[in-house]
Amino acid sequence: MFVRAYLRASTAEQDAHRARARLDAFAEEHGFSIAARYIENESGAKLVRPELFRLLGDCQPGDVLLTEQVDHLSRLTEPDWRQLRAEIEAKQVRIVALDLPTSWGLAAPSDDFTGRMFAAVNAMMLDVLAAVARKDYEDRRRRQAEGTAKARAAGVYKGRRENTARNEGVAAMLQAGSSWLQIQEAMGCSRGTIAKVRQRLNSAAAVQA
Repeated sequence: MFVRAYLRASTAEQDAHRARARLDAFAEEHGFSIAARYIENESGAKLVRPELFRLLGDCQPGDVLLTEQVDHLSRLTEPDWRQLRAEIEAKQVRIVALDLPTSWGLAAPSDDFTGRMFAAVNAMMLDVLAAVARKDYEDRRRRQAEGTAKARAAGVYKGRRENTARNEGVAAMLQAGSSWLQIQEAMGCSRGTIAKVRQRLNSAAAVQA
């Protein structure tokens, strides 16, 4: 059994590495080691997340996916959550989340009956928390949209300010031939941000040509 940690943050402004100390402490407390870490800056409302699916692709039956919170794994719609859960079940991966105590027993070896009991209870709780996480996401989006509408009506909406210093660093690394993964790790940005900067560089190069 391998334990693979999944660390996710929604945006480049958030630090996906922040949870590492908590996951390491949990692993030490429960007597196991984390074999690999998969880190990405992507929304939990998106099903397509490269690092999450790379983690699942690396897993063997019985491996553990360790994450800080269930909403780091899913803020998905119900159909997308069913699809992700089907992938997890097909790989026979055990989900252990720090905010889901019913899952903690899955990180330790157990007899067949106990393992099946833990898995059944955990599957039910995962469904509940995934639904709660999606509702929280939708509520926050609704409140943000209402706030934006009010700001626009009052003539004070300015939109999100671009992180120009970070984007200049991304551009420099792209021009130096760095891989997207290296840029993500160095700059703490999403693949979407890199794609936007890459598009700007290509547009600028086309104009100069």
